[in-house]
Amino acid sequence: MIPSQDRLARELYAAMGQGANPNELGEAISRAISKWVSHDALRLVGTSPATGLGLGSFSFWHRYDPALISALAMHRYLDGDPCRPAALARLPVPVGLVGTGRGGSPCKQHGDGPCDLHGDRLIREVLLAHGAGCELRLLLRDSHGVWGLLGLIRSEGGRPFGPEDADRALRLGPALLAALRRYVTCAPLTPSFPSLPAGLIVVGPDHTVRAVTPQARAWLTQIWSPGRSSLPDWLADMSSIGLSLDTRTYARDPRSWRPLICAPPASFGRWTAIEGQPLDPDGSGDVAIIIQAATGPLLLPTFCDWYGITPRERSVVELLHDGAAPKQIARRLDLSVHTVNDHLKAVFRKTGASGRDELMAALTG
Repeated sequence: MIPSQDRLARELYAAMGQGANPNELGEAISRAISKWVSHDALRLVGTSPATGLGLGSFSFWHRYDPALISALAMHRYLDGDPCRPAALARLPVPVGLVGTGRGGSPCKQHGDGPCDLHGDRLIREVLLAHGAGCELRLLLRDSHGVWGLLGLIRSEGGRPFGPEDADRALRLGPALLAALRRYVTCAPLTPSFPSLPAGLIVVGPDHTVRAVTPQARAWLTQIWSPGRSSLPDWLADMSSIGLSLDTRTYARDPRSWRPLICAPPASFGRWTAIEGQPLDPDGSGDVAIIIQAATGPLLLPTFCDWYGITPRERSVVELLHDGAAPKQIARRLDLSVHTVNDHLKAVFRKTGASGRDELMAALTG
């Protein structure tokens, strides 16, 4: 018997609010989802419409082979992966099945899927090489844009995912999106550790790390410190490889998602921006990966997405961040001071900030 949507939402809310480490959260999420769609491994990636999916901003994993993750990323870069997130985003119903031999017709509602038979054969070879039989992919989106991706694996030899599984997965979307928002917004608003100087990692054309500045090492130590985080060690290497691949893709096709991670305090202890930039025009040479505190203009779009801050409220916050007083903000936006203060009260309520000082501390680090 399939549990109700409300029950799933409550279970996911409980998981996201329990303060567990990412490994435990991944297991709890997998346990809740398995009552809807059985699976052997799970990945849940969160992002915001302002950032775009790319590698996502944070993620949860359960029994997902790191070697398979690397192989899928390389396959997407070299062979295109016809069922990649960008392809799912163009579908009226953003769900896809890969490795099933169905040629990518994942559910009753959308007919022909994004995967052709050739592409399905290639990705099935990648999956089988790592003991996986097939994967179900659900893009999490609403009217505002893309918020993440759910990936479920069934092992080789098991029953492949079918249209009924895809239909069930689609019904998970609203609860998963709400749970991701809860994870981000339930964390402390202000940073748990001081800002560090920007760091730089250089990744070569073979996607191996060629150089790491001391500042970048300090960031990596802070983010992946065993005493502060339970993020898996392999995720740091995978992030470098993924950003290297996404940066090269973006250099070739600026319409693709920007190679940017904007990670929230719930994952990294503070808002953190990690961005890839090519060191040559076509992205064929070295790639620079910049790690820095996400503040001000770099943070505001993502911050406003997660906290549900409206465009007018964001305009008020931007001017407040620039040092303007409410009277000045009112003049610039052609509003009354009363309306400006109402907008600020709404932002304080949504973010949980006690006032302007705490809000500015969150945005300036």
